Amino acid sequence: MEWTPFVVLGFLLGMAALGAWHSRRIKTAEDFALAGRGLSGWILSGTLIATWIGTGSIFGNAEFTYENGAIAFFLPISGALGMLLLAFVAPRVRSLPAASVPEILGLKFGKPAQKLGALALLGAYLIIVSYQYRAGAAISERLFPQFDLSFGSAESPQSAWPIIFAFFVILYTALAGLVSVAITDVVNGIVMSAGILFGLGYLWMNWDPSTQPLPEDFLNISHPAGGIGWINILLPTFLLILGDANLMQRFLAAKSPATAKRAAIATFVGLVVLETAIIGMAFLGRAMLPEPVANAGHVIIEVAFTILPAFIGILLASTVIAIIVSTADSFLLACSTTASNDLGGGLTSPKKQRRLVLTFGLAGLALAYSSDQFFSMALYAYTLYGVTITPAMVCALLFPGVDRHAVVAGMSSGLTAAILWKVALESNWISGDGALAGVDAVLPALLVNLAALIVVHLISTKRGGAGMKGTSLS
Repeated sequence: MEWTPFVVLGFLLGMAALGAWHSRRIKTAEDFALAGRGLSGWILSGTLIATWIGTGSIFGNAEFTYENGAIAFFLPISGALGMLLLAFVAPRVRSLPAASVPEILGLKFGKPAQKLGALALLGAYLIIVSYQYRAGAAISERLFPQFDLSFGSAESPQSAWPIIFAFFVILYTALAGLVSVAITDVVNGIVMSAGILFGLGYLWMNWDPSTQPLPEDFLNISHPAGGIGWINILLPTFLLILGDANLMQRFLAAKSPATAKRAAIATFVGLVVLETAIIGMAFLGRAMLPEPVANAGHVIIEVAFTILPAFIGILLASTVIAIIVSTADSFLLACSTTASNDLGGGLTSPKKQRRLVLTFGLAGLALAYSSDQFFSMALYAYTLYGVTITPAMVCALLFPGVDRHAVVAGMSSGLTAAILWKVALESNWISGDGALAGVDAVLPALLVNLAALIVVHLISTKRGGAGMKGTSLS
């Protein structure tokens, strides 16, 4: 594996070169944010898969698998079901005269919904960008163990690797926006699929249950927390994918509505296969790794460097890098597009959008030093976004008669409830022995959103508030 650092470094440099090459095509704001609305079906499928299969999968789901066992194989259900549903609304999304998810909400429910959606998106997506930097640092430390880049006190040491990885992601994203992101996502998707599937195949063929047994309770498929436990881990992902700005932005960038639908169906198949394969690798890694891993989220990295033969290990290490970069650049680009389009006066010049990429990239870097957990951070980011935006997006695309004030009330209530519930749990205001202590923010926040939406809509309808109803998007 001594050649692994050089191969991965060459892979990153190749991605940067490809981005620089495509930066010549960027002439307008729409070129930067939406690739000129000209993505073909196979490029669109590749970038959709590479965007969704991120550190939440390779680190978060792997962490959950390593700690909990066979029940993790249910994790792909929420994402796959959400993508299947998106296949039916993707053509409608592509037909809209919008550049972002908040703008779709603005077209339907007015400026307050657009601004609130933009704020929720920025808050959630900056959290997601931040742990991409952490994930990049984790594999960089394994690739280059000879470099000690730690700083801070002995009691609380920090690594400079997130800074280095953030620099690359910011530079790469700023080069050509969605053009470079989409094209290299196709390459990332190919590398990702090969690394994950080859890695899983090798582990399966070389696993000996008699000498490498799984923990006694590892085949138990009942969640320790019961039904509420399943809601806590499946609902945030389902809500995120239904309204995910990255996926919607790619549908908006498709050549046609039909292209968007075909790409969504292909992505559904890819997600089922690759998400399940990642979980399978972590599952077998728990039995086959000679020593317990210090951080459960790093199990795939440990498998690549400890068990797999060199050529598969290098491919898998490149896969992890590809996953991290493709996720980080997509969420960072969504932040810059939203800030420009929804909090500003519309899409601005590529130069100004590059400045926004830098600004949000540095903000995500600051957040990267707040936590080294992957699964819990991912779920909370999904929750913030999902309970605020997804119900509003469902209304915008499927229920055109919903009152706009009701949607804004639901969005603001859901966001507030998600934040307050998290604060209450962290501050132990909710008793550790009580029934509510095991309930994450997603369920109460979603219920609050829906309750506010329904109540305000009924009140407005009863008062004859026809003038406050949303505008049809058909």
